[in-house]
Amino acid sequence: MSSGRNKDEVISFKVDEALSRKMKGIANRSDFIRTAILLALGSSCPVCGGTGTLSAAQSVHWEEFTRYHHMHQCDECREQYLVCDHETGSAGAVQNTVSLT
Repeated sequence: MSSGRNKDEVISFKVDEALSRKMKGIANRSDFIRTAILLALGSSCPVCGGTGTLSAAQSVHWEEFTRYHHMHQCDECREQYLVCDHETGSAGAVQNTVSLT
């Protein structure tokens, strides 16, 4: 019979000597690593899932998407973001954008 409690899973990985030295002063390395992983997962590319490459099927979908969207660089922060070409005003002002950062 199950107690109904979720059990934590232990995941371990190796680090090189330089990273190990940098992490020496961190009081709770497990918490630091968990937080870093959650932040990284939350900011990964929604299309490729953070791999940096698209599969053949994803490329087909991306090509269709780019027919109606383009990349634009913000004049203030200099970051790139997507602009929907269907939702720009007659004067070219951006009405709806999706930030990638």
